Amino acid sequence: MKLTIPAAVDRAASLFGGRTAIAEPDGPRITYSELQERVRGIASAFIARGIEPGDRVAIWSPNTHHWVLGALGALYAGATLVPVNTRFTGPEALDVISRSRARALLVADDFLGADRLALLYAAAAQEPVTALGRLSTLVHVPVGISPAASAESPAASASSPAAAADGQPEPLAWAEFETLGASLTAAAVARAAGVEPEQVSDILFTSGTTGRSKGAMSAHRQSLGVAGAWAECGEVTSADRYLVVNPFFHSFGYKAGILVCLLTGATLVPQLVYDPRHAMRLIEAERVTVLPGAPTIYQAILDHPDRAKLDLSSLRLAVTGAAVVPVVLVERMQTELSFDTVLTAYGLTEAVVVTMCRPGDDPRLVATTSGRATAGFEIGIATPDETGAGEILLRGPNVMLGYLDDPAATKEAIDQQGWLHTGDIGTLDADGNLAITDRLKDMYICGGFNVYPAEVEQALARLPGVADSAVIGIPDQRLGEVGKALVVPGPGHQLTAEDVIGYCRERLANFKVPRQVEFRESLPRNAAGKVLKRQLREEAR
Repeated sequence: MKLTIPAAVDRAASLFGGRTAIAEPDGPRITYSELQERVRGIASAFIARGIEPGDRVAIWSPNTHHWVLGALGALYAGATLVPVNTRFTGPEALDVISRSRARALLVADDFLGADRLALLYAAAAQEPVTALGRLSTLVHVPVGISPAASAESPAASASSPAAAADGQPEPLAWAEFETLGASLTAAAVARAAGVEPEQVSDILFTSGTTGRSKGAMSAHRQSLGVAGAWAECGEVTSADRYLVVNPFFHSFGYKAGILVCLLTGATLVPQLVYDPRHAMRLIEAERVTVLPGAPTIYQAILDHPDRAKLDLSSLRLAVTGAAVVPVVLVERMQTELSFDTVLTAYGLTEAVVVTMCRPGDDPRLVATTSGRATAGFEIGIATPDETGAGEILLRGPNVMLGYLDDPAATKEAIDQQGWLHTGDIGTLDADGNLAITDRLKDMYICGGFNVYPAEVEQALARLPGVADSAVIGIPDQRLGEVGKALVVPGPGHQLTAEDVIGYCRERLANFKVPRQVEFRESLPRNAAGKVLKRQLREEAR
């Protein structure tokens, strides 16, 4: 197979034609043959609207079949995909759409109480020169409809879009857009055949937790390479049914989700918004076998009062990462849920999946490391300290091509020897297993000693009554910085600051023990499940 995503669409139709590709709750069931046909239809529609090879197509929409069809259709037409975070405000989305110079935008209607197109128009109106000037095509994705309404019905597709702003194209309803290129199927097939493995397939913008987001560019061969490695490590096959709770705009949902299913013939079951009870119901109803996600996904299921009432026995594979994974959580997943295999992994937008454990690895290894290099990566540790910890460096064929229009940031991230500097701290054992210690920027110095908050959070995860925690460094006149623990108590538990500090004192060196404790109902997280520690530090100041 030619290492392009259009070729992967055609291969999937050939190998898995009658098998279900997408099983959307309250939505359509689409086979792999139908997926190919509809992707070609979307590609034809983009061609009809003047989208040329290399043009950027942005998608600002949640996990529905429209996202899958729109993304694969854009790629089939030779365009470059630009996913937009559904949590972004109007100005944040405008920044990504304008900086990527998108020619087309697929945008959801009412989702989580927000009309995104109206928000975008309002943000653009504040700019001295319209930042949406390159858009030639706007497509309104029907999301804000009742579950009883068919996603394919004319009524569902003909939702009322926001009025077009001055100088902007009139928004097209999804049903109208999908039929625009009915006479251009041959052109779409030819366009797909012209896509090359080295062509940029997608530009994924970083979460922006440390400043303005940057657009990481990947080639088709790289996007498929990391997806194939993930699928191989997880032993995913066409017999699997894969519940994707990770948002499609993130590499975990797109490359380790949509593309993994495309390569293996697994059935993709998208969840619009993560809710643990709804997820458990989908697992039971769809006989879901694969459920990857951030640690909080599993924590919410483990602690849910309805867990024992639902049949979760079909589950076989869990893959978690995105944040420091408490050892006790992995232990509970292995003993209290029905997973045959629990794997930990490590990745980032600039490289997607870097290390993974493998089925058959010792449970202790899974609980304490992120496994070994995969997808052709080489891993190094820069200037390790006395414990062997240092910044994690990556090198290999699947490191991003660079940041969009930002050669300075690219040069800062990738050195002359080709090493990507991740900003994460970790250690490597003799067998090449990587243990993530913390983020370089999250480390603080207390009385001259380095403190890695993740170590303190691991300890707090074992304190009965702690559902979630984050530790940050705050200024201290005497010691320079001291720790502050932000703790989310579990349901029905009452803890005091003395409980938390006393527990830590019994298990950690004095310089690691938090001096302050604040209790919260929840912690701010980005879509990948990472705690927004920069926000917490700003609030503490």
